[in-house]
Amino acid sequence: MKINKKSFFTIFSSGAVLILLHWGIHNPEKVYSLVSLTFGLLMPVFLGLCIAFVLNVPMSAIERTLFGKPQKGKAELLRQNLKRPVSFILALLFVVAVISLVIFLVVPELIKTVRIIGETIPEFGKRMQDWLAPLIEATPGLQSSQILSELNWKTLFSKGWDVLHNSMTSLVGSTFVIASSVFSGLVNFGLGFVFSAYILLQKEECEKQSKRVLYAFLSTEKADRFLYICNLSNRIFTNFLTGQCLEAVILGGMFFVCMNLLGFPYSLLISVLIAFTALIPVFGAFIGMAVGVFLIMVNNPMQAVWFVVLFLILQQIEGNFIYPKVVGSSVGLPALWVLLAVTLGGSMMGVFGMLVMVPAFSVLYALFWENVNKRIDTKRALHDTQSEQLNEQ
Repeated sequence: MKINKKSFFTIFSSGAVLILLHWGIHNPEKVYSLVSLTFGLLMPVFLGLCIAFVLNVPMSAIERTLFGKPQKGKAELLRQNLKRPVSFILALLFVVAVISLVIFLVVPELIKTVRIIGETIPEFGKRMQDWLAPLIEATPGLQSSQILSELNWKTLFSKGWDVLHNSMTSLVGSTFVIASSVFSGLVNFGLGFVFSAYILLQKEECEKQSKRVLYAFLSTEKADRFLYICNLSNRIFTNFLTGQCLEAVILGGMFFVCMNLLGFPYSLLISVLIAFTALIPVFGAFIGMAVGVFLIMVNNPMQAVWFVVLFLILQQIEGNFIYPKVVGSSVGLPALWVLLAVTLGGSMMGVFGMLVMVPAFSVLYALFWENVNKRIDTKRALHDTQSEQLNEQ
């Protein structure tokens, strides 16, 4: 049997893959080290792609708003030359302004909150005992509970402070490791930012070069399919990012207005915290709720209970009316798959995985059902053709 060049390449590639797979199974430590080294080297590129994707959302909106469609004339040539750098600078200023505004609003409130909590913690145990006393007296089972009777709140907070103090001491002891990590992170971020700036300022050129490479090494059909998946992914990820940020702002604004009207403390800090954590689908806002409950409980335990009630009401409004309109329609993923995506993403990559997995699952979901519908249409067409042939006979 003659083996042509294509068959030889296929056999050689399959053998090489099997050899590498066998080596990887028997040397997992070396594989992990190699993957870690590769990921570390490519980290600036990965960060640059992420930064470029985030900045491209406001940058594209600024281009459409300020410059619109191209026109004819010499002035239009100058306008098109200025469009990209001006839009990039304005988008960057917009992101920096948003971050600075949040820091300006949150940091003073956070310092004030920490100072107040530090002053009220010694009295918190006594107030908790006074608050629980009527409940204990009204519940016979709790009156005989040895745990509650022997519970010393002062000792409890003292031990908690000791744990916190020891943790801070070990943290200070590892200052060099933290400093080196921070320096490495800043260097990667700087390189990633430069890489993202190049991508955004040369979007059309990068797109042309990528397409030329694809059509040079892949068949036209495969290249078209790959570009279609890229466009679908870009559209879904962009809609998800835009909708998730808008939904977080709306939810934070609702909490801020309602907490101020109802007289809850720390309204600004808790509202901003809930808005940020709401960027994580499904579970995010509950993280903000837990922190808010702790902050309010130190001030007034009963008010913390009412805060939970307020949170559940606003969460129902947000989940049933706001999220489906703002985010749900843009993602197009059923609630069960959203929950699965968040769970898998969180277990694999933490918070970043939760953010990425939802639009990634949405892309896979859309491609899967597209393939299903295509197969069904093909079978129907084949069935209709066979029926027509039988009728002719």
